[in-house]
Formats: sequence, structure tokens, C-alpha cells
Amino acid sequence: MDRFESMQVFTTVVELGSFTAAANAFKLSPAMVSKHISSLEQRLGVSLLSRTTRRLHVTEIGKNYYEYCKQIIKQLEEAEAGTEIMRGSPKGNLKVSASIWFGAITLAPIVCDYLTSHPEVNIDLTLSDRFVDIIDEGFDLAIRIGDLEDSSYIAKKLSMFELSICASPAYLAKNGTPYQPEDLQTHQCLGFTNWRSHSGWKLLQKQSIGKHPLPSRFDSNNGQALLAAALKGIGIIMMPKVLMTEHLEKGTLVEVLKEFTPAPRPVNAVYPKEKQATKKLTSFVDFLAAALRPD
Repeated sequence: MDRFESMQVFTTVVELGSFTAAANAFKLSPAMVSKHISSLEQRLGVSLLSRTTRRLHVTEIGKNYYEYCKQIIKQLEEAEAGTEIMRGSPKGNLKVSASIWFGAITLAPIVCDYLTSHPEVNIDLTLSDRFVDIIDEGFDLAIRIGDLEDSSYIAKKLSMFELSICASPAYLAKNGTPYQPEDLQTHQCLGFTNWRSHSGWKLLQKQSIGKHPLPSRFDSNNGQALLAAALKGIGIIMMPKVLMTEHLEKGTLVEVLKEFTPAPRPVNAVYPKEKQATKKLTSFVDFLAAALRPD
């Protein structure tokens, strides 16, 4: 059994806290993960992990070995990255994070085009509306919409996302059309909970409304759920216009407060400063920038 692969599996078990999670990460069976760990323990003659039916505990020796493994894996990755740069050909695996709707609607088709033109690169695209930790969760790159606060990352601006405030005709017929931001105090403003402090409503409040909270009977951490609520007449929604274009064209959503909509938000490709800019990473970011550039 390959020792380096076993070290990678071991470090992943420690970081994720379970054999099952590590198995999913490597697309292995839990039994195969167990074989990797047993192989290391037999070779070293020590116990690295203490396993019970309820929890996994890393032994003191296991903790020390984990730190050594991390250093070895990092050094090998850096060596391979250096070789890749010298060779000049994008190759290897990229783990990318993006929000669910942007990733599914906008990013996925671009990823497919990139894979077609770069046959030696593999991409693991994880879509989540949760704000992921790029380093701790092992991502090479994250696509983030909105102003960035963390200067510890390198960011490349890819595009701008225009926001839009919309409601269904049925909602407006029942509740009236808001013409000033202050009118929203008597309406239901659908809220995106994952980025509540950076949401479009917060931007609008800073510009026009003040600190008074906006009413909302329905909040969600998922944009698709909020759009469904808007289409059902539950409230007014604010989200990137490109995600609602189809409904605006059909008339199932109507724009309101156009002149008060917050300024377009930047779309950035973000990656850690300490991560070497390999050909696979830089070529993918450049490809995204070209694909998302306005005509």
C-alpha cells in the first residue's frame, strides 16, 4: 500500500474527524480507509488513532505524526507545483467553492468549457451558500460575490453582479408597489441568512433607510428557496439580476425601486497567498475572467 497515499488518508481522517468523511473525500470505502491507517500503524509499530463506536481520538504519537505528515505532503505538493510551472502545462486537481446558484447557473457551464480545453485538469466544484474556510477546508479557490474583508487572500476581480429588487405581480397587487426605500417598512423583505450582515437589504438600509430593521416573514440560507417564495407572492426579493432574468422576461417577477438598487457587487476569484500560483490555478482564473467579461 502506497505510504504517501496512506499519509494523505491519515491526515484527512484527523482533520475531518471520521473514517466515513475521509472515505467520501477520497472516494474510497471506509474499510479501505481503515486499511490505510492500519498499514501506517503496523509500519510504525504504534497506535495513531483510538477508535470507539462513538468517537475517534488521536493519540499523542498520532498528533505528532500528523504534523510531520502535513509538512511532507505540503513539501511534495510544492515540489510538484514547481515542476508544473517549469513544464508550463496546466495539470492536476482543483478544488473550487462557489455559491449554489452562481455555481449551478453561471459557473458550471464555464467549468465544462475549461475542462474541454484543458484535458489534464480535474475540477471538484463544491456548491454551498455557506461561507467556507478556504484553507481549513482544503479549497484551492473560492468564487465570492461582494466586497472582500479578508486581506490575507489574493483576489482577482472577474465581473460585476447587478442586483435587482423584485416581487410577483400578485404580491404587488395585494400589498401595493414600493416607490421609496422607506416604503419597505410596510412590506415583507425576503432575507438571505448566510450573509445577513452583507446582504443587499443591509446595503440599501445604509444608503437610504437607516437602522430600522426590515420586516420579513421568511428567511433562508438558500437563494432558490427565496426565489420560490418571491414567485409565490410571500415577499420582495433582492438578488443578482442574472438569476432572475428568465422570470423578469416572463413577467412572473417585476422590478421595483430600480433607482434605489445598491450598486453592482464584484465577483472575485479568491485564493490563499501562501498557495503557489500554479498553471492549473492561474489558467482557470484567467479562463473565468475571460468568460465573465462583459461583451
